[in-house]
Amino acid sequence: MKVLVIGSGGREHAIVDACARAGHEVLCTPGNPGIAAQARLLASAQDAPALAELAVREGADLVIVGPEAYLAAGVVDECERRGIPAFGPTQAASRLEGDKAWSKAFMVRRGIPTAEHRSFDHLDAALGHAATLTPPIVVKDAGLKAGKGVTIAHTPSEAEAALREIFTQGGAQAVIEDFMTGQEVSILALTDGERYALTPPSQDHKTIHEGDTGPMTGGMGVICPFPVSEEQLQVIRRDIVEKTLAGMRAEDLPFRGVLYAGLMLTPQGPKVVEFNARFGDPEAEAVLPLLESDLAQHALDAARGQLDPAQVRFRDGASAVVILAAPGYPAEPRKGIALDLPADSEEAKVFHAGTAEKDGRLVSSGGRVLAVTGLGEKREEALERAYALADRVGFEGAQLRRDIGFRIGLGGKPG
Repeated sequence: MKVLVIGSGGREHAIVDACARAGHEVLCTPGNPGIAAQARLLASAQDAPALAELAVREGADLVIVGPEAYLAAGVVDECERRGIPAFGPTQAASRLEGDKAWSKAFMVRRGIPTAEHRSFDHLDAALGHAATLTPPIVVKDAGLKAGKGVTIAHTPSEAEAALREIFTQGGAQAVIEDFMTGQEVSILALTDGERYALTPPSQDHKTIHEGDTGPMTGGMGVICPFPVSEEQLQVIRRDIVEKTLAGMRAEDLPFRGVLYAGLMLTPQGPKVVEFNARFGDPEAEAVLPLLESDLAQHALDAARGQLDPAQVRFRDGASAVVILAAPGYPAEPRKGIALDLPADSEEAKVFHAGTAEKDGRLVSSGGRVLAVTGLGEKREEALERAYALADRVGFEGAQLRRDIGFRIGLGGKPG
């Protein structure tokens, strides 16, 4: 099968790796230097019609869309118009991620458990409501923010600052919701709109510093699988995944692709923090290396409405991801820093998330630069391998958390 992967980050590198392992011919646009070792990179305009035409010209049997912005731009719709199967939700269905206010209202309509919340499209009304609440509260920009745009406000002044930033930087809506307590976990479902297969549960570490302190980022590390009880998993399947898929069908927005449910395991049961409409990043770098079956075939089956969940198989064992981020990230990441990477092995691999080539050298080009994944029979072994490989990377000033997995007794103590 000839597979075209769209995107340029660590998630797309993991998707390319999974497809290449299954023996497919892989193309990627725009790609990155790490992806170039496993796929043929294609130069192209990155708008939806141009990407769909690229798939036609290259004779792609399947398109896999990585980042959320491409879904919101309608890449899947354009591919389908040209008869190219594309794995991902349509532009309309991707609203589940792209519009947090709509997504929250959808959850209320469909009885999907989530935090108490209100949405606002005017700053003064939002400030007035926030002033009536007792911190901590959560303030979210309702638009696409690539895993950012969320503030846990511990004081009224922090809530005010977050709201002012949303509305003064072009945000159209803000969501203010109750702060939920418990363990956070990511559940990903590969789905054709009706049938679905869950990946192993994983846990991202979203803040820049150890002990879950500092600014929110797109994710600084992952442990997989994260322990979820059978009772919790039953609730997640019945009350979250299945209600969401059924609700999207009922609203004439059938959802095909990857349904990402960011959940909080609260004392009252699992509740949705947010939905995403694609593989998580860096969760993909933890989950996909554990996949033993053929990702491209599953994606093609899902795009055609024919997914067989029994065919989706993951290896026993565990994975761990350690992110190496640029100095200054997330506020002002330094770019152009020379990188020296060790060789990968079967049990440890470096995925490129923000790299480029300059004058024949590999350099940093983004905030989260590398995702280092370790595999093992147990979580401890996977984490040890990830850190061992990360420590061999030449990357001056790199930021990394040394406490990935600390919530379940791994990765040292929170700092």
